[in-house]
Amino acid sequence: MYNFIKNNPFIAHVLFWVGLLFLDALEGEGRHEFYHNLTFGTCNIIAQMIAAYLTGYYLIPKFFAQKKYLQFTIWFIISAYFISALARILVVHVGETLVRVPPFRQESFLEIFMDMEYLAFKYFPSVYIVVAFFLLVVFLDFSNKNLSLQKEKTSAELKVLKSQLNPHFLFNTLNNIYSLSLDNSPKTSESIGKLSEILDYVLYRCEPKFVPLSSEIELLENYISLEKLRYDDRLKITLKKEININMEIAPLILLSLVENAFKHGAGEDGGSPEINISLQSEPSGFTFMISNTVVDSGLGKSGSAIGLKNIKKQLDLIYPNQYQLNIDEQANLFSVTLKLQP
Repeated sequence: MYNFIKNNPFIAHVLFWVGLLFLDALEGEGRHEFYHNLTFGTCNIIAQMIAAYLTGYYLIPKFFAQKKYLQFTIWFIISAYFISALARILVVHVGETLVRVPPFRQESFLEIFMDMEYLAFKYFPSVYIVVAFFLLVVFLDFSNKNLSLQKEKTSAELKVLKSQLNPHFLFNTLNNIYSLSLDNSPKTSESIGKLSEILDYVLYRCEPKFVPLSSEIELLENYISLEKLRYDDRLKITLKKEININMEIAPLILLSLVENAFKHGAGEDGGSPEINISLQSEPSGFTFMISNTVVDSGLGKSGSAIGLKNIKKQLDLIYPNQYQLNIDEQANLFSVTLKLQP
């Protein structure tokens, strides 16, 4: 029932007003007083509904949300005056006609509109207290839906960003194994084993938003071992670790940075490429540094920028205002430093 009402706004609105009406009617005792309260409650609720939907779905979106505060104030005062007068008219000319025994005197429309003090202190509060409650309920419902949609949007964006990384990594690695198999290298089976471990992690163990740092380090070591098989002794690579706390971090970001260094550093350096990696984990935060030699700082610059842009998007989604990503590009050296706050 809750899910049905939640997914049907019209039903939810009807139940809100009907429930409010019967709560008002049940305040009295006995059939006569119930009928009396129900009649006048209906008159009031008509004015309350008009005020609620006019304010919430027209005045606020059209003026207040657009920061047109003066126009909003003017139109709110005008609408509040006429709706308060409408509430009084309905009570006097509809409610009293149905409830009171004639003869009795009824105020004219002119008298009702001219009695601004009575409208301001009697009918404005009775109408707009309910309007305020209605808008609060609508706002909370909108905030919950907006938060839920934002979470879904963030999750979807992260999945898209990860999907951009994984096929690219798989393509490169399979090319490496293919090259080894052509040479009938005994390292082929070792490469397949490393690839199997990496794919197991990427496909099945990095779904959570955060994973243990130790798992990410193991992934990097497997990846580096796989790349070493491709470059042999031509590649010089160092990995320094100073792990004082096994914190949790977002998965695959470190791998993306390492992959970027291999693709646009070692992959385009036909001589003796060099990659240096260092990790430091402290209670105060996490620091990851990676540098790679480049033959020409212009080579592969576009592809490298795309990869780093992808990484930055992930960081913006997962670590808003909680990270620093510094890029230093020199003539023959490209380095990236990532700092994450706890």
